[in-house]
Amino acid sequence: MTTVYLGTSEFAAAVLDRLAGSEAHRPSLVVTRPDRPKGRGRTLQSPPVAETARALGIPVAQPEDVNAPDAVAQIAAEQPDAVIVCAFGALLKEPLLSDFELVNVHPSLLPRWRGAAPVERAMMAGDERTGVAIMRVTAGLDSGPVYAVGEEPIAPDDTYGTLAPRLEELGSDLLLDVLTRRPAPVEQTEEGVTYAEKITAEDRTIDPDADPVAAERTVRALSPHIGARLPLADGAMLGVLAARVPDDVPAGTGVRAHEGRLFAGGLELLEIQPPGKRPMDAASYVRGHQVPTV
Repeated sequence: MTTVYLGTSEFAAAVLDRLAGSEAHRPSLVVTRPDRPKGRGRTLQSPPVAETARALGIPVAQPEDVNAPDAVAQIAAEQPDAVIVCAFGALLKEPLLSDFELVNVHPSLLPRWRGAAPVERAMMAGDERTGVAIMRVTAGLDSGPVYAVGEEPIAPDDTYGTLAPRLEELGSDLLLDVLTRRPAPVEQTEEGVTYAEKITAEDRTIDPDADPVAAERTVRALSPHIGARLPLADGAMLGVLAARVPDDVPAGTGVRAHEGRLFAGGLELLEIQPPGKRPMDAASYVRGHQVPTV
């Protein structure tokens, strides 16, 4: 079976690695996004999928617009039986939608959490379970018919970093099964639809005096790939890598120290990253910085 793979992120790279290991479904071409400047030095960096594909010896295309005629022609030249899509990060339009069977690996229990950040949004909302749906890409946003779906519980101490690998494995298993069995897809219901909007700077920013339970979920949902952050009195942003909701919260509001521990409202900060510095435990931060003490 001839396949072409469209993907960009670390999640998509993990699925590509599994797909490439399948002799029957190994992609003959990988299409991903162009290299972009990243980091303080703004040096060009390839997407994770491009790096994985090159390591696997699979040809890589990085068009500015995957819907452009030359990009579509490059995909068509492979004569794929299916085009696999996973976290590609750009809208697919005609004639791609009509010319190819586009099979998407989407990490949610569709129709819940259609959109760009389904894993993070499920965790931030306090969902007890999520999963992966293998669906056909249509003109709507993740609204196409579903070939297969699998569930995965979200543990109370899960971070994105612990949950995503389980979803990558589940998604890879489901995808290979669908490509082998070729089941008929089933239309989604419109009941229970929610949308997983892209994570914004506002989503990352914790209000120190807001609901600590919601804040702790945000920290876990964005760790370690995006990162939550906390505004300090001087306007700087303190990265928050790990936190918990303790039973014993000292009096006061805002960011404060108590007996060597660091608090923000009702949230205890466990691991933080000061601006421009390495991550550290909260106790080390309290010892080395002037923090209001209660």
